[in-house]
Amino acid sequence: MANPTLTLISNQLVGLGGASAITFSSIPATYTDLKLVMSARTDRMGGLPVDGITLKFNGSSSSYSTKSLYVNNGNNPPVSGTDTNGILVSSGADSGDATANTFSSSEVYIPNYAGSQYKALSTDGVSENSGSAYYMGMTSGLWSNTAAITSIVATPTVGTIFLQYSSFYLYGIKNN
Repeated sequence: MANPTLTLISNQLVGLGGASAITFSSIPATYTDLKLVMSARTDRMGGLPVDGITLKFNGSSSSYSTKSLYVNNGNNPPVSGTDTNGILVSSGADSGDATANTFSSSEVYIPNYAGSQYKALSTDGVSENSGSAYYMGMTSGLWSNTAAITSIVATPTVGTIFLQYSSFYLYGIKNN
């Protein structure tokens, strides 16, 4: 049986002043899969205490399809939505309306990212607001492109910047 290993490719911590985008470039094709782990907060205000994160691959703004399922506080029925402008990490970031100094937790898993077929992936994210509200989202996504993924850009879905101390870790997974 294969024994998979997880190797940190790159990490980024947002500094003072925030960041409008997080970019991972020159991703090597030497791994089997990719895993992106994020803890984020955006400047979105005047709405829900949650924001999403939008991912784009290789600078492409097309050929994406996603289906998301998200719930809040467990007392509302799950809601679903779609996105075609990028991969949506639903509930991927706390917003500026959330409790101060709280950050979301989200992950993206991209199997066979360097293969020559379309790229299917999954995401999950959770956010909370001082124990009084929580948000959970799961997304299945497809990038209908046969190119190997060599770069990933993450941006806030509604807000304009990721706030200081948001963190992003890109890992490569290899079967040994």
